[in-house]
Amino acid sequence: MHELSSRASGPIVEVNCAAIPSELIESELFGHEKGSFTSAHKQKLGKFEQANGGTLFLDEIGDMSLSAQAKVLRALQENRITRVGGEKELPVNVRVVAATNKDLRREINLGTFREDLYHRLAVIIIDVPALNNRREDIPMLVEHFLNLVCTEYGIPVKDISARPSPLAGTELDGQHPRVAQCGGAARHLGRTND
Repeated sequence: MHELSSRASGPIVEVNCAAIPSELIESELFGHEKGSFTSAHKQKLGKFEQANGGTLFLDEIGDMSLSAQAKVLRALQENRITRVGGEKELPVNVRVVAATNKDLRREINLGTFREDLYHRLAVIIIDVPALNNRREDIPMLVEHFLNLVCTEYGIPVKDISARPSPLAGTELDGQHPRVAQCGGAARHLGRTND
């Protein structure tokens, strides 16, 4: 999406919102000034600044705290951010792409996701069904990751069509780690000698 857009010449910056503790997410997204907290020994640019002119991908946005959601909403509405410990507002021009494995409508009803942020982000919604519901895609994914890994390691691409699927009989939930496991299976198969 980024590479085929008018922002392709700009950066693409990814943030896994679930992997960043709630007390650090603001600093990660908006940056901080030197001395703004104990371990802030130097100024740090946040992800919004790093993505300026390009795309900011907020993965697992459904896991972001309500406080951080409010600040992201403000940044999207005003195209401005303020670093933690800073006073100056900085202009930013980013396209935000967000992903989550949560049902955000349900999270809104539970009070754990802001409805106004949802509407700001939900301009175009792409619903990717769980891999469990599209098992016919598994051979194509395994082939893709096998080709990727074989190319990466400089080894001939293996023909695994006669082999049983390494994922046969497993319960797939359609989340990225499961797709990465397909890559791991392809990596394992790519290293075999037969």
